[in-house]
Amino acid sequence: MSDTANPKPLPKIAISAQGCHLLDAFNPPTVHIDSPAIQVMTDLSQVPVACITASATLEDANRAMMTRGVRMLLVVNDNQQVAGLLTTVDILGERPVLVAQSREMRRLELRVADVMVPVEKMDALAIDDVKKARVGHIVATLKADGRAHAIVVGQDTQGRQALLGIFSASQIARQLGLQIHTHEMARTFAEIEAVIAGV
Repeated sequence: MSDTANPKPLPKIAISAQGCHLLDAFNPPTVHIDSPAIQVMTDLSQVPVACITASATLEDANRAMMTRGVRMLLVVNDNQQVAGLLTTVDILGERPVLVAQSREMRRLELRVADVMVPVEKMDALAIDDVKKARVGHIVATLKADGRAHAIVVGQDTQGRQALLGIFSASQIARQLGLQIHTHEMARTFAEIEAVIAGV
């Protein structure tokens, strides 16, 4: 009889007295404003991106964000291609209320497709530019665009455009060693700028 037919529990080992350390993927390094930008990019070959479909409800999207601990979801179609982008501002801001009023429907009836930023209105950073950039360049880019996130694209092994990474202002702030006390991006950028001014 094989081991798989009658599986036995694995043996246990003790946690080291010297401590059990987190891998870098779960403990991102502290950075400075002039650190390489790639150090604050979420590498989507290492961390799965949080996705949702355009037909999902806004409540589904809000729940998915809370479950994953993120403030942005990529909207994907049946072919696993990017169809749009959805942030907490899109869900919790005034946009759903305005859309619901203009369509004479209840907010609860709205779907992700009704409030997302569609792919044709999205833009991205090129991975080749990101590899040459510093953290300060990413902060300046996010601030200039008035956004909390930026996506990074490049080519996959088949030569197709592929989503490679995401920058998040709150993640950058954490890696800069800032305490984020609010969801308001103006406060986040003000705190990042205070760090830059002290450099």
